[in-house]
Amino acid sequence: MNMVLARNWWALVLRGVLAIVFGVLAFVNPGLTLGALILLFGAYSLVDGVFAIIAGLRAAQRHERWWPFALEGLASIVVGIVAFLMPLAAAFALLMIASAWSIVTGIFRIAAAIRLRREIEGEWLLILNGLLSVAFGVVIAIFPGAGLVWLVWMVGLYAIIFGVILVALGFRLRGHGAKVAAGRARAR
Repeated sequence: MNMVLARNWWALVLRGVLAIVFGVLAFVNPGLTLGALILLFGAYSLVDGVFAIIAGLRAAQRHERWWPFALEGLASIVVGIVAFLMPLAAAFALLMIASAWSIVTGIFRIAAAIRLRREIEGEWLLILNGLLSVAFGVVIAIFPGAGLVWLVWMVGLYAIIFGVILVALGFRLRGHGAKVAAGRARAR
């Protein structure tokens, strides 16, 4: 079992809660300017990237597979930095940045889930999260002219679903980690 993930279940829950908050804000105020949306997206990407890198570093300390988490984190941080450096970019640039970020991080989540499938039950949640990310990125790339409000709502919906899935996965890992710890205590 990847005990690093089980011990750090709270990081997945926190990432999920942040995504849900981001999504709700997108629905509550769909009239956000493009610049504000870029900055909000950039901040979320940076925070998400930091947490993913922390997960990768902790996995590396345990000599477990770390690279999917580290690459996901680096991709998210790069996208966040680009979003802050180009706050007045056109809507098309935002769409392509969000599309690429979503596709790349989705692929890395699927890679992580494939590794976990032999170790935990419920890895399908991470696979579902990765597939949702890839699908979202592809839809954004195919329909770039759908309008800013549509973009805000799509990003909000994605973030809420993504967040709920991460929260569910985090609590599932918490329960699995407690089960493993209890089994180890009985074995002693």
